[in-house]
Amino acid sequence: MTTAPGLATNQDLDPRLLRDAFGTFPSGVVALAAEIDGRPIGLAASSFTSVSLDPPLVSVSLATSSKTWPDLRRSSHLGVTVLADHHAEVCRALAGPVDQRFDSLEFTTTPEGAITLDDGLASFDCTIYREVEAGDHVVVLLQLHAVHQAEDNSHPLVFHRSGFGTLRTLV
Repeated sequence: MTTAPGLATNQDLDPRLLRDAFGTFPSGVVALAAEIDGRPIGLAASSFTSVSLDPPLVSVSLATSSKTWPDLRRSSHLGVTVLADHHAEVCRALAGPVDQRFDSLEFTTTPEGAITLDDGLASFDCTIYREVEAGDHVVVLLQLHAVHQAEDNSHPLVFHRSGFGTLRTLV
Protein backbone atom coordinates (compact mmCIF):
# COMPACT_ATOMS: atom_id res chain seq x y z
CA MET A 1 0.00 0.00 0.00
CA THR A 2 1.26 3.47 -0.83
CA THR A 3 0.38 6.80 0.67
CA ALA A 4 -0.84 9.50 -1.68
CA PRO A 5 1.45 12.54 -1.58
CA GLY A 6 -0.25 15.72 -0.47
CA LEU A 7 -3.39 13.98 0.83
CA ALA A 8 -4.72 16.24 3.56
CA THR A 9 -5.24 14.89 7.05
CA ASN A 10 -8.32 15.62 9.13
CA GLN A 11 -6.53 18.57 10.69
CA ASP A 12 -6.14 20.15 7.22
CA LEU A 13 -9.81 20.01 6.20
CA ASP A 14 -11.47 23.35 5.74
CA PRO A 15 -15.03 24.06 4.53
CA ARG A 16 -13.99 25.38 1.09
CA LEU A 17 -11.81 22.33 0.42
CA LEU A 18 -14.62 20.01 1.50
CA ARG A 19 -17.24 21.84 -0.60
CA ASP A 20 -14.99 21.61 -3.67
CA ALA A 21 -14.25 17.92 -3.10
CA PHE A 22 -17.91 17.05 -2.43
CA GLY A 23 -18.79 18.96 -5.61
CA THR A 24 -16.89 16.47 -7.75
CA PHE A 25 -19.68 13.98 -7.10
CA PRO A 26 -22.68 14.75 -9.35
CA SER A 27 -26.16 14.41 -7.94
CA GLY A 28 -29.71 14.79 -9.06
CA VAL A 29 -31.90 17.63 -7.84
CA VAL A 30 -35.35 17.55 -6.26
CA ALA A 31 -37.93 20.08 -5.21
CA LEU A 32 -39.31 19.57 -1.70
CA ALA A 33 -42.57 21.44 -1.17
CA ALA A 34 -45.84 21.74 0.73
CA GLU A 35 -48.69 24.13 1.29
CA ILE A 36 -48.17 25.94 4.59
CA ASP A 37 -50.72 28.43 5.92
CA GLY A 38 -52.40 28.54 2.50
CA ARG A 39 -49.29 29.26 0.43
CA PRO A 40 -46.71 27.10 -1.36
CA ILE A 41 -43.37 26.74 0.40
CA GLY A 42 -40.45 24.83 -1.04
CA LEU A 43 -36.76 24.43 -1.70
CA ALA A 44 -34.39 22.63 -4.03
CA ALA A 45 -32.07 19.93 -2.69
CA SER A 46 -29.27 17.97 -4.33
CA SER A 47 -28.81 15.48 -1.51
CA PHE A 48 -31.78 13.23 -2.30
CA THR A 49 -31.34 9.46 -2.34
CA SER A 50 -33.37 6.27 -2.09
CA VAL A 51 -32.99 4.46 1.22
CA SER A 52 -35.34 1.49 1.55
CA LEU A 53 -38.04 -0.43 -0.30
CA ASP A 54 -39.62 -1.88 2.86
CA PRO A 55 -40.72 0.46 4.24
CA PRO A 56 -40.40 2.77 1.22
CA LEU A 57 -38.01 5.51 2.35
CA VAL A 58 -35.96 8.28 0.76
CA SER A 59 -33.69 10.84 2.37
CA VAL A 60 -32.71 14.45 1.88
CA SER A 61 -30.08 16.44 3.78
CA LEU A 62 -30.87 20.04 4.64
CA ALA A 63 -28.70 22.70 6.24
CA THR A 64 -29.63 23.45 9.84
CA SER A 65 -29.46 27.10 8.82
CA SER A 66 -32.35 26.63 6.34
CA LYS A 67 -35.09 29.19 6.89
CA THR A 68 -37.51 27.07 4.81
CA TRP A 69 -37.23 23.67 6.52
CA PRO A 70 -38.80 24.79 9.84
CA ASP A 71 -41.93 25.78 7.89
CA LEU A 72 -41.96 22.70 5.63
CA ARG A 73 -41.65 20.28 8.51
CA ARG A 74 -44.98 21.55 9.89
CA SER A 75 -46.88 20.00 6.97
CA SER A 76 -48.48 16.59 7.44
CA HIS A 77 -47.32 15.62 3.93
CA LEU A 78 -44.44 16.79 1.74
CA GLY A 79 -44.08 16.55 -2.01
CA VAL A 80 -40.79 15.59 -3.65
CA THR A 81 -40.31 16.15 -7.38
CA VAL A 82 -37.30 14.80 -9.28
CA LEU A 83 -36.32 17.67 -11.55
CA ALA A 84 -35.64 17.30 -15.28
CA ASP A 85 -32.75 18.74 -17.25
CA HIS A 86 -34.84 21.77 -18.26
CA HIS A 87 -35.44 22.80 -14.62
CA ALA A 88 -32.29 24.87 -13.91
CA GLU A 89 -34.44 28.02 -13.68
CA VAL A 90 -36.81 26.19 -11.31
CA CYS A 91 -33.86 25.59 -8.96
CA ARG A 92 -32.95 29.26 -9.10
CA ALA A 93 -36.57 30.20 -8.36
CA LEU A 94 -36.66 27.79 -5.40
CA ALA A 95 -33.55 29.50 -4.01
CA GLY A 96 -35.03 32.98 -4.47
CA PRO A 97 -37.31 35.08 -2.29
CA VAL A 98 -39.72 32.81 -0.40
CA ASP A 99 -42.86 34.66 -1.50
CA GLN A 100 -41.89 34.43 -5.20
CA ARG A 101 -40.58 30.86 -5.47
CA PHE A 102 -43.74 29.44 -7.07
CA ASP A 103 -44.83 32.46 -9.12
CA SER A 104 -43.98 30.91 -12.50
CA LEU A 105 -44.27 27.22 -11.57
CA GLU A 106 -47.10 24.85 -12.39
CA PHE A 107 -47.75 22.52 -9.49
CA THR A 108 -50.33 20.25 -7.89
CA THR A 109 -51.32 20.25 -4.23
CA THR A 110 -52.72 17.11 -2.61
CA PRO A 111 -55.55 17.36 -0.04
CA GLU A 112 -52.90 16.68 2.63
CA GLY A 113 -50.78 19.63 1.48
CA ALA A 114 -47.96 17.93 -0.48
CA ILE A 115 -46.90 19.99 -3.52
CA THR A 116 -45.32 18.44 -6.60
CA LEU A 117 -44.26 20.15 -9.81
CA ASP A 118 -46.37 19.15 -12.80
CA ASP A 119 -43.54 18.37 -15.21
CA GLY A 120 -41.06 16.50 -13.03
CA LEU A 121 -39.54 13.14 -13.88
CA ALA A 122 -41.03 11.52 -10.80
CA SER A 123 -42.95 12.75 -7.80
CA PHE A 124 -43.59 11.38 -4.34
CA ASP A 125 -46.07 12.11 -1.58
CA CYS A 126 -44.20 11.69 1.71
CA THR A 127 -44.38 12.06 5.46
CA ILE A 128 -41.47 12.59 7.82
CA TYR A 129 -40.28 9.22 9.11
CA ARG A 130 -37.32 10.48 11.14
CA GLU A 131 -34.92 13.42 11.40
CA VAL A 132 -31.28 12.81 12.28
CA GLU A 133 -28.98 15.64 13.32
CA ALA A 134 -25.75 15.38 11.35
CA GLY A 135 -23.31 18.22 11.97
CA ASP A 136 -24.48 21.37 10.21
CA HIS A 137 -27.26 19.42 8.43
CA VAL A 138 -30.30 17.39 9.31
CA VAL A 139 -30.87 14.15 7.43
CA VAL A 140 -34.60 13.80 6.87
CA LEU A 141 -35.93 10.32 6.20
CA LEU A 142 -39.22 10.48 4.32
CA GLN A 143 -41.73 7.64 4.04
CA LEU A 144 -43.40 7.37 0.65
CA HIS A 145 -47.18 7.11 0.34
CA ALA A 146 -47.65 7.68 -3.40
CA VAL A 147 -45.42 7.78 -6.46
CA HIS A 148 -45.82 9.01 -10.01
CA GLN A 149 -43.30 8.61 -12.82
CA ALA A 150 -43.40 10.63 -16.05
CA GLU A 151 -43.89 8.64 -19.22
CA ASP A 152 -41.41 10.60 -21.34
CA ASN A 153 -37.70 9.87 -21.63
CA SER A 154 -36.42 13.17 -20.26
CA HIS A 155 -33.13 13.26 -18.41
CA PRO A 156 -32.56 14.47 -14.84
CA LEU A 157 -31.10 17.78 -13.85
CA VAL A 158 -27.60 17.23 -12.47
CA PHE A 159 -25.83 19.37 -9.87
CA HIS A 160 -22.04 19.20 -10.26
CA ARG A 161 -19.26 21.56 -9.12
CA SER A 162 -21.80 24.15 -7.95
CA GLY A 163 -23.55 24.28 -11.31
CA PHE A 164 -26.41 22.60 -13.18
CA GLY A 165 -25.91 20.28 -16.11
CA THR A 166 -27.35 17.30 -17.94
CA LEU A 167 -26.45 13.69 -18.57
CA ARG A 168 -24.84 13.30 -21.99
CA THR A 169 -24.66 9.51 -22.19
CA LEU A 170 -25.26 6.56 -19.95
CA VAL A 171 -22.90 3.62 -19.92
